[in-house]
Amino acid sequence: MQAVILAGGKGTRLRPLTLSFPKPLLPVGTHPILEIIIRQLARAEFTDIVISTGYLAELIENYFQDGAKWGVRIRYVREQSALNTAGSLRLLEGLEPAFLVMNGDVLTSLDYGSLYRSHMNSGCGATITTIEHESKVDFGVVESTPSGLLQGIREKPVFKYAVSMGVYVLNKSVIQLIDPNEAIGMPDLLLRLKDNGEQVRCHPFDGHWLDIGRLSDYERAQSKFLTYEHFFLPQG
Repeated sequence: MQAVILAGGKGTRLRPLTLSFPKPLLPVGTHPILEIIIRQLARAEFTDIVISTGYLAELIENYFQDGAKWGVRIRYVREQSALNTAGSLRLLEGLEPAFLVMNGDVLTSLDYGSLYRSHMNSGCGATITTIEHESKVDFGVVESTPSGLLQGIREKPVFKYAVSMGVYVLNKSVIQLIDPNEAIGMPDLLLRLKDNGEQVRCHPFDGHWLDIGRLSDYERAQSKFLTYEHFFLPQG
């Protein structure tokens, strides 16, 4: 099985940590987050891994090299200009009919192999993983009619909604929807695929997940990894 890891971003929300260090190499516990991902993928029998690099690419490439240390084959594609979260897929060669795509800063206990197999059985053009997120409003939410009459007040309500985990499985045909050198985000690509008549499937997940995009998220990831390391990197 084949996986593509998107690791080209500058990690601006994690500055100053990422001023001279790429976000995928930031340690979580004693391992860079990208190493944790690669070890998880190897355990799930993803043996062909492509890493899309950009910012400080040489540091990532020097650390992981050809992937032999982890029992996988690693290739690289380097963005010459920022292509957002999906544009670099147009640069890939040797793609399998379906492949997993994920951000290089995701800490999760998701079973990547099970996700891939469920996509293959679905007949859909793409699968997006989702997890339930809660957002609490610390005020009373006032509901009124268009004319300004009070309808009700909800005190400090909690809203629940599904958010993208930054992990997908795509059919190879989706690449044809990306123009050469087009900077396009994954949400826009998935909507483009849907508008093109393909079905995009949602895959709900209720385990551990963190997107390490901000300093507060990074601190939470450190704590969660130390507490639940056996979920992220099971032994045996």
